[in-house]
Amino acid sequence: MMKNYIQQGSRTYWQAIVALFLGSFVTFAILYCTQPLISVFSREFMISPAVASLSVSLTTASLAVFMIAIAWLSDAAGRKSMMTTALLASSALAVALAFAPNFLLLLLVRALQGALLGGFPAIAMAYINEEFDPRITGLVMGIYVSGTAIGGMMGRMIIGALTDLFSWHIALAAIGVLSLAVSVWFRFALPASQNFSPQKRMLKEIAPVLIRNVEQPLLLSLYCIGFLIMGSFVACYNYLGYTLMAAPYNLSQTVVGFIFGFYLVGTISSTLMGKLTDLIGNAKVLCIALGIMLAGCLISLNAHLAVKLLGVTVFTFGFFGSHAVASGWVAKSAAADRAQASSLYLLFYYVGSSVIGFVGGEFLRWAGWNGLVLLVSGALVIALLIGIILAQTARAKLSCLQTAK
Repeated sequence: MMKNYIQQGSRTYWQAIVALFLGSFVTFAILYCTQPLISVFSREFMISPAVASLSVSLTTASLAVFMIAIAWLSDAAGRKSMMTTALLASSALAVALAFAPNFLLLLLVRALQGALLGGFPAIAMAYINEEFDPRITGLVMGIYVSGTAIGGMMGRMIIGALTDLFSWHIALAAIGVLSLAVSVWFRFALPASQNFSPQKRMLKEIAPVLIRNVEQPLLLSLYCIGFLIMGSFVACYNYLGYTLMAAPYNLSQTVVGFIFGFYLVGTISSTLMGKLTDLIGNAKVLCIALGIMLAGCLISLNAHLAVKLLGVTVFTFGFFGSHAVASGWVAKSAAADRAQASSLYLLFYYVGSSVIGFVGGEFLRWAGWNGLVLLVSGALVIALLIGIILAQTARAKLSCLQTAK
């Protein structure tokens, strides 16, 4: 049976690309909207950096836990309806978050947001691989990931500026209203699935599918890389504000918020690396991106502000490239159960965000920025070693195929 793929350059292509881009924008603007406020929460609620970081870590952990079940439900309910519900409900909660009277209630709302947001990322990745021409899925995945970069950047910048001008309550309300408007537009703009057939599946079938995915060495390796790169990235940005708002830099909340503008390089790297995988393969590009990420982390050790920020920029470039390649590779490698394979990647990804993101606070308290870099660089060395093994395996397989011919 011929599949009706979305072709590059068509009207449907641009409709789908823009919708997915803005959907990922909303998801990541909401997911990380409290990250620039971690130091503010520390002061206002008189809590430690690690505890304040739970406003991010708890949300990502909740997303990770619920994402697999929601991705499973999307096999029956449909991709578009699940993504739309996730965006609308989490946006409404973003508005409610602005009125949280204490940190405990704020954490409860954030946990619920994370659970709802679980209905977007893995399903979007499955939608891309089902609906777009296979020859351009690397490019499309890169564009989708660039939307996560823009959403994360704009959310943080808006929060930082409005918190300085007004309060964190008004800042969060503004993000909520903006997200609601975009979510309504998404509902009408995203083309309906053409290559998706609803399947009624029992919840008891989830475990065997997940085990089947974990038992594949390639997928397990990519899941571990997702854990390490996301944990490293979130740990860096969680505590960057503490370092830059303290002596000798003494930057303001607004300036620190605008540092998230470095996410713009993510729009370049994710699209560039995604397109590059279509040309030279996933393994080589993943190793390049991981190497860039590690180099940026080490450059940030320099005490000079400009050099430190250059290091963070290089680190950010490498992260978005790594994520675009790894996530796209997972979806390509899972011939069946794509939504579940992608959701399992994102489970590791967001658990890494929660675990390493939280532990980073203890390393910061122990040895400042140098301690944090020690944790992050160690995680990235492990990720790069896994990437090198994958590259060698891919080279060996290619050699065997050429010999067989």
